Amino acid sequence: MISQATEDYIKIIYKMKGNGTVTTNSIAKALNVTSASVTNMLKRLAEMRLLKYTSYKGVKLTKAGEKIALEVIRHHRLIELYLSEIMGYTWDEVHDEAERLEHHISEQFEEKIFNMLGSPEFDPHGAPIPSKNGDIPKNEISPLTDCAPGDYVRIERVSDADPEMLRYLSEIGLVLMVEIKILSKEPFNGPLTVNVGGTERMIWDEVAKNIYVAPVLSNDKVEA
Repeated sequence: MISQATEDYIKIIYKMKGNGTVTTNSIAKALNVTSASVTNMLKRLAEMRLLKYTSYKGVKLTKAGEKIALEVIRHHRLIELYLSEIMGYTWDEVHDEAERLEHHISEQFEEKIFNMLGSPEFDPHGAPIPSKNGDIPKNEISPLTDCAPGDYVRIERVSDADPEMLRYLSEIGLVLMVEIKILSKEPFNGPLTVNVGGTERMIWDEVAKNIYVAPVLSNDKVEA
């Protein structure tokens, strides 16, 4: 049996790997535990052949470790969508609930949720839901910070790390599938000014880097 703590470690390592080398200190910070605790856990997980760990050289999941990570992430994102679509939770409420439930649902329950929701590919924040086989739906997106003045884009994904930010974005209309036009972009990580629904909004870099967009094709543009 894989413990909840083991799943938490494996999931965070998987999610952090896209940012480069995963270190003991970065894991400790993400899980709010001591570096010594992380080191001890990594050694146990290495003995279980769920990851490869060498002091001062970072951490890498094995195929077995990645399989577990993707299964937990699948549970989490399906639960988020279920809470949103069926139970009426807002997108800033679902993450913490899913964190508590993701370790405790059976494969049968997971499959029933999946079928009830119509075989979804993305969660309420636009994050891809891994398939049972570990395949991840593709979505060509980039951070809002990469956009230039004059670009028309559609919001496809928003980070779920900060509920307060999600509430703020809902208040100003920056939610999934909304189309916006980039009006201006200040230098040195300054704010973007965008037009959303006919209203100009200033989006600072700290928020914009958590919003992911796709270009709107010329024949699909809706003038803001």
